[in-house]
Amino acid sequence: MGFTIGGIREMRSGSRRRGRTAEGTAVAEYTGLWGWAVVPGARTVAGVCSCGDPVCPAPGNHPLAFAREVPAGATLDVAAHAWAEVPGASMLLPVGRAFDVLDVAEGAGRRALGRLERMGLPLGPVAVTPAGRAQFLVAPGAAAELPRLLYRMGWDDAGLDLRGLGPGSHITAPPSDLGGLGPVRWLRPPALDTTAAPPQARLLLGTLAYICHRS
Repeated sequence: MGFTIGGIREMRSGSRRRGRTAEGTAVAEYTGLWGWAVVPGARTVAGVCSCGDPVCPAPGNHPLAFAREVPAGATLDVAAHAWAEVPGASMLLPVGRAFDVLDVAEGAGRRALGRLERMGLPLGPVAVTPAGRAQFLVAPGAAAELPRLLYRMGWDDAGLDLRGLGPGSHITAPPSDLGGLGPVRWLRPPALDTTAAPPQARLLLGTLAYICHRS
C-alpha cells in the first residue's frame, strides 16, 4: 500500500495546508488504502454532460476518454497530482479487477444487508446511489457466474431486479455525484479486513434473490 491508516489521518488534517483538494485526498484513499484504481469521470451540469457531447448517451455517468487512470497503489502525491489535471471530475471505480458488483434496488439491498449481517456472513463494501440502487462489492467473476448461480438456486426464471456488473463496467465512488442526481454514499464502507478479499457472490446471492423476489 502507498501509506498507512495513520498516514490517511495525517493527510486529511493537512490536506488544505499543502494545497491538496478533497477529491485528490479521496482518490488517494481509494488507491493507496483500498488498492483500487480510480478513473476520472464526467459530471452533469444543468443536464449537460461535461464531456462536451450534446447528445451524450450517459450524461455524467461515464469515464472521460482523454483522462488517465490513477492506478491502484498510487501514493498521496501521485494521486493528488493526477487529479489536479481533471478538476471537477467524478471518481469512477473500474469493475472486474478487485471486485464485481451485485446491483439491486435500494430497498431490497437495505433489507438484505440487515439480514446478512444478522446471519454473520462475510460482507464487503456496499454503496447506495441517488438513483435508488444498492451495489454489493463481491469477488471478481461474479457477473459471469450469475446466470449459472441463479439457475442452481432456482431463481433463474423469477424476473428478479438483480444484475451483475463485471469487466468493462464502472461504478461511481462516494462521495461523487451520479449524473446530476446527487452523491453516491457508502451503506457499508470499505474496511481493511474485507476490501482486499471481497466475499464470493454465492454467499450473498440466496438472500439477495429472496429479498428481491419478495420486494
